[in-house]
Amino acid sequence: MSSTPLRHTALDAVHRALGATMTDFAGWDMPLRYGSERDEHTAVRTRAGLFDLSHMGEITVTGPAAAALLDHALVGNIGTVKPGRARYTMICRADGGILDDLIVYRLSGTEAGSAHYMVVANASNAEVVLDALTERAAGFDAEVRDDRDAYALLAVQGPASPGILAALTDADLDGLKYYAGLPGTVAGVPALIARTGYTGEDGFELFVAPADAERLWQALTGAGADAGLVPCGLSCRDTLRLEAGMPLYGHELTTALTPFDAGLGRVVKFEKEGDFVGRAALAEAAARAQDNPPRVLVGLVAEGRRVPRAGYAVVADGRVIGEVTSGAPSPTLGKPIAMAYVDPAHAAPGTAGVGVDIRGSHEPYEVVALPFYQRQK
Repeated sequence: MSSTPLRHTALDAVHRALGATMTDFAGWDMPLRYGSERDEHTAVRTRAGLFDLSHMGEITVTGPAAAALLDHALVGNIGTVKPGRARYTMICRADGGILDDLIVYRLSGTEAGSAHYMVVANASNAEVVLDALTERAAGFDAEVRDDRDAYALLAVQGPASPGILAALTDADLDGLKYYAGLPGTVAGVPALIARTGYTGEDGFELFVAPADAERLWQALTGAGADAGLVPCGLSCRDTLRLEAGMPLYGHELTTALTPFDAGLGRVVKFEKEGDFVGRAALAEAAARAQDNPPRVLVGLVAEGRRVPRAGYAVVADGRVIGEVTSGAPSPTLGKPIAMAYVDPAHAAPGTAGVGVDIRGSHEPYEVVALPFYQRQK
């Protein structure tokens, strides 16, 4: 058992004052819930929720060859990202296995000049991503910097979030598109304001100095009081992303899977110039997926009340046809739901006879298309 002490975010005292149930997540002591996770989930779907995401890993990449380095190190075409925009991508091993899924923000820089990027990795993989980027930077005129301690990250998510944030900033939120970010001031705090999130709702992620985190949290809490904003923990974040069909590293994404195995081959950009780590293996994976389609990530909705969990077998016709990757009760649907990789022959929505082996009992499930929930825009 590891004796490494848990890390604490700049908002640790706030969480404890609010009576949060804390949990070890990727070496961080994080709020799991403050009260009812169902109430927190519903608040995000109908009003707004406030999250501390300061455990995420920020890595800064700068220099004349920053774009070239990221195009070499990642599977996406990062050189085409305009200043002020962000892109979802992945970093893979040479064998094509997924090391992590990432969001890369281009903060500044002209097409020809030095550029400034921020790579945001999952907390559990931040060190792995940092090490890989540092190693892959050899020979590039670019600097990779560990900025995990330079930022706290707060997220306000839900239909009321634009109004709440607008009360605290004069930044042009109406002009801020999805997967874009701009520098601004929120409640007097300098911030990178990003229109990104992991809940399936409209919302914003605010990167600030750790010393400003508590001030910003309290300002958002005050501005959101009349709108029904509540503090939210990691538990409802998981059910929100599950309903929205968003993959979680370690569940839907692993080093044993390529992006093509995960149904996310679209993030791999073979058309970009030059070689990139994993290109040859990923080209083989793409061809293999055409000739022999891999298992497909689908949604499963329970006909009963028993909740499927990661690792449970999906069955049909008396044999195993897949495996659950994530499962939980869905507050929005009112039923247990799961994501699972299943054989292509059983992947079509409405496929009959599919069940999940829950402790020896084959519970019936309906196969549905992902996501389970999509907000009305």
